[in-house]
Amino acid sequence: MKATRLAATAAASAVLLLLTACGGGARPTNAGPGYPLTVTNCGVDVTFDAAPERVVLLKSAAVPYLHALGVMDRVTARAGQYPKEYYDAETLAELDRIPLLTDRTDTSGHLQISKEVVISQQPDLVLGEVDNLSRDTLAAVDIPLLEEPAMCPDATTTPSFDDIYAQMQTYGRVFGRETEAAAAVAALRERMARIQAAAGPASGRTAAVLYPTVGGGTTYAYGAASMAHPQLEAAGFRNVFGDVRERVFEVTVEELLGRNPDVLVLLHSDGDPRAVEQALTALPGAAQLKAVRAGDVMTQLFNFTEPPSPLSIDGLERIVRRFAEKP
Repeated sequence: MKATRLAATAAASAVLLLLTACGGGARPTNAGPGYPLTVTNCGVDVTFDAAPERVVLLKSAAVPYLHALGVMDRVTARAGQYPKEYYDAETLAELDRIPLLTDRTDTSGHLQISKEVVISQQPDLVLGEVDNLSRDTLAAVDIPLLEEPAMCPDATTTPSFDDIYAQMQTYGRVFGRETEAAAAVAALRERMARIQAAAGPASGRTAAVLYPTVGGGTTYAYGAASMAHPQLEAAGFRNVFGDVRERVFEVTVEELLGRNPDVLVLLHSDGDPRAVEQALTALPGAAQLKAVRAGDVMTQLFNFTEPPSPLSIDGLERIVRRFAEKP
């Protein structure tokens, strides 16, 4: 028994040494000015001894930030889905050069990837937390992780467009690109001003942002704790679920009929937008919704709304353009 325990202990130690070697390993010596740097993410202090050089993307939300900062060449691997509709030709070319580890997801759209696959890439930063690969798991092998603040577990802060500017500045600090971050924020602010001028003052119309389940199932709505709320407000609408302090929650057709928004924005992760719209309109009673009767329903890929990112500004522009001609 004693020999067995010793063998097991030795094996466990070997695995830990292997994972540590595959992870952050030795700290870089060419830290440069501004390092070590500590940022707070999801309530946890994350320290960088130097600007990351081997980044693994597990979610797509960070892509527009990294592109704006000119650091996409530091992404050595990616996983998940990266719909082409999100990106311009230059960003798509950058993504095409990055090896895709897997795009396999479960039925709810969550990425399925093993920790061994990620650790084998020897990243010095992972962007995006997934269900089976937590911050703590990576920290155990000396690999830092950053998540978009709005997607942090138990996030309670009401999101806003200011969060986009703040996150750009955070990535600028992490990657040593503060000058580029300042320029990117200035450009985003100017663009927001143009879009809101096109949207005009609040119209008095109501709207809701939903996530229908294609093929039947739950329909979700977005409340005041989601990016959908400030996005609708910036487009001149009143969110009919603005009194709900949750980010996302289940909703019935009966409740939708009770609130009866003038406009519906339907989010989806991928696939045919027509199937997403049909997933809502085929529900019993949905044909009586004011927005459905008037044809004021649009579909939009998820990251055009959530989490807060430059893509949320793209999404706002799409909403304004889609409904600008309505009185």
